[in-house]
Amino acid sequence: MKKLITEEIILNLYKSGRTVLKVSGNEIFTPSALDKIRELNISLEKESKQTKSEITANKSGESSTIKKIGIGSDHTGFTVKKEIIGFLSEKGFEVIDYGTYDEQSCDYPDFALTVAKNVVLNEVDAGIIFDATGIPSAITANKLPGIRAATCYNEFSAKSSREHNNSNVLVLGAKTLGMETIKSILDVWLKTDFLGGRHQRRLDKIRTIEIQILKNRKE
Repeated sequence: MKKLITEEIILNLYKSGRTVLKVSGNEIFTPSALDKIRELNISLEKESKQTKSEITANKSGESSTIKKIGIGSDHTGFTVKKEIIGFLSEKGFEVIDYGTYDEQSCDYPDFALTVAKNVVLNEVDAGIIFDATGIPSAITANKLPGIRAATCYNEFSAKSSREHNNSNVLVLGAKTLGMETIKSILDVWLKTDFLGGRHQRRLDKIRTIEIQILKNRKE
């Protein structure tokens, strides 16, 4: 039987003065536990031949429908974006970086709009955007008809945004989520496909709203 390692377990370990956690390879780590391990510099001491990477890699993350990804961020998400580009590339995704390319202060609408435009034009299959909270870039991206940008904060919201809303842009808060949590959310989002059915009917209603707004602007 698998043993679940939570953030609370890691915190209790640290509070007791220990910085080494013995593992057998039969553990499942929550993303928040992995973030806390990184934050507190907790070492994993192996009791078997299984490596740390094998313990943490419990999701494939590859979707049958998403292959090419456009990614962008403002300065607050730049560092996270760099690591995620490598993470996605290792999984076999083609990643197009739309900036920003350093940590100099910049404006999130510029990069959110670029990612969203390329999704609408089918230059990429999906978009991923990082800013401090994940909220402002989602607001920007959703101004474009055809964009369904979702700010997700855990695996459930990521799965639901794909199954029910067919989200084509994922927006994440670089300052509100730990790196392992971000990776876990990404894994779920990328491997989850749209369910269609009654959910498509609801998306059709959203599309009707978009078309009506565009029509009113022309008039």
